[in-house]
Amino acid sequence: MLATKENAAKLSIVAVSLLIIMKVVASIITGSIAIRADAVHSAIDLLAVVIGYIGIRISGKPPDEQHAFGHGKAENIASTVIAGLIFVAAGAIAYQAVKRLIFGGTVELVTVGIYVTAAAIVLNGIISWYASRVARSTDSLALEATARDMFADVLSSCAVLVGLILVRLTGISILDPIVALLVAAVIVRTAYLTIKKSFGGLIDVKLPEAEEGIIRSCILEHSGNVVAFHELRTRKAGSQRYIDLHLVMPRDASVEQAHRMCDHLEQDIETRLSYTDVTIHVEPCTIECTQCSVSCALRKKRR
Repeated sequence: MLATKENAAKLSIVAVSLLIIMKVVASIITGSIAIRADAVHSAIDLLAVVIGYIGIRISGKPPDEQHAFGHGKAENIASTVIAGLIFVAAGAIAYQAVKRLIFGGTVELVTVGIYVTAAAIVLNGIISWYASRVARSTDSLALEATARDMFADVLSSCAVLVGLILVRLTGISILDPIVALLVAAVIVRTAYLTIKKSFGGLIDVKLPEAEEGIIRSCILEHSGNVVAFHELRTRKAGSQRYIDLHLVMPRDASVEQAHRMCDHLEQDIETRLSYTDVTIHVEPCTIECTQCSVSCALRKKRR
């Protein structure tokens, strides 16, 4: 899993580096503020991808004496930093666009800019799709943030392409910075979505309701042997899920029976939710319980 995430991050670094070179050259040739803004975004993308790669490397380290729960939150930290860099990119683009609107400027060799931007869209789109696919299969938050950042670059390049085509058709150069402002707005939205998800892991937000529903269903499937459960708590660090709960067993259940049930539940949960660490605290049921479907010696005796 770690090797796959690292390979995707390395490929992203190479692709973004190539995009930066393409866009810088195109912005110099054409004088397009939109292409220059897109190049700034790609430069920040490169820093974000490198940070994501570092986060993935650190999160892959096994637990040690100082980090008994592993290093999974390194991905959350990397993802949060990446989101901050996306905000910076949006601010830089907006600044350049407003400056061009105030002082004016012209766009030269528009056709060259169109070809370069179209090529950048294709390359960035492929790498973004691949990184997103690997992020989903490995549940990597840092790689997902990287993929989001690169997809924002795809959207910004699409907006730049539209602007260049409009300038080419109409000859109105002011459309170039206007499109750049639209690009900044799109990037801000991407940054917000990224930081919302990554920051949740840092403050131990519980797992999504759908995932907690899977945990509950695993336990309820054994309602004939388990009395009840409570104190379900969940959180996530990077791709690792942490789950703990209190399991109520029949009072006459042996330690061995309770242990087997805990092992079975842990395996069930880990099969349905990848990368999980389950902790179960076993409690005996109370003798006062009058409504119970579990068959045990004490219940039969009371009857």
